[in-house]
Amino acid sequence: MSRPTARRLRLLVLLGLAALVVAGCSSTGSSDITVQVGDGQASNGNGQFALSLELLVAITVLSLVPAILMLATSFTRIVVVLSLLRSAIGIPNLPPNQVLMGLSLFLTLFVMSPVLAEANNDALQPYLNNSISQDEAIQKGIEPFREFMLSQTRDEDLQVFIDLSKEPRPATADDVSIEVLLPAFVVSELKTAFTMGFLLYIPFLIIDLVVASALMSMGMVMVSPTQIALPFKLLLFVLVDGWVLVVQSLVHSFG
Repeated sequence: MSRPTARRLRLLVLLGLAALVVAGCSSTGSSDITVQVGDGQASNGNGQFALSLELLVAITVLSLVPAILMLATSFTRIVVVLSLLRSAIGIPNLPPNQVLMGLSLFLTLFVMSPVLAEANNDALQPYLNNSISQDEAIQKGIEPFREFMLSQTRDEDLQVFIDLSKEPRPATADDVSIEVLLPAFVVSELKTAFTMGFLLYIPFLIIDLVVASALMSMGMVMVSPTQIALPFKLLLFVLVDGWVLVVQSLVHSFG
């Protein structure tokens, strides 16, 4: 990846992180932010062109924010584990997708709150106050997320993408480029999420096997074991306070 492309990518990442910080951090007493697009002269042809161009850039950045939210934070692991849990229970539409995504989003903000706060204090606020340059804000804004992703990425996954990128082997973890770290982090998150999902499946699978064996021993082969096992699964999940256990496991899995 060329240097101009990497620079543009880092700038888009910083703008997306700024949107995340605004959404996840409640800053009290912060100064108001005023945005002026173009030169403010709608009758001026050059101003209108600048207005259109900057609106195009803003829309492009906003379109990248969901991808940054899903891939550079804890969102991927959380939403995959909760989806696997819903499949293990055997109710494909409950909880609804809106509830599942909302819970995943707020858990992500909860887990990422220290990272968002650090990016806000070290990069976004100084940049808005004109205390640091844009390049410094990009570096300081990415650094908390880099540390988070490095702490959650397996060494073997990182090594695979370093080899695929054909880049020289980095001397330290700080030398790993964000273009290599981000896909390695996503692959590691998927592997961890599927491992947790497998462990969640085991108790529900045991209930399915017990119910199926009982029905076969009674000769009730025409009765669906899934329908009979579902109340027992729900009862087990409620008795052990399953949602709290799953949420605690997810939060603790990030250290």
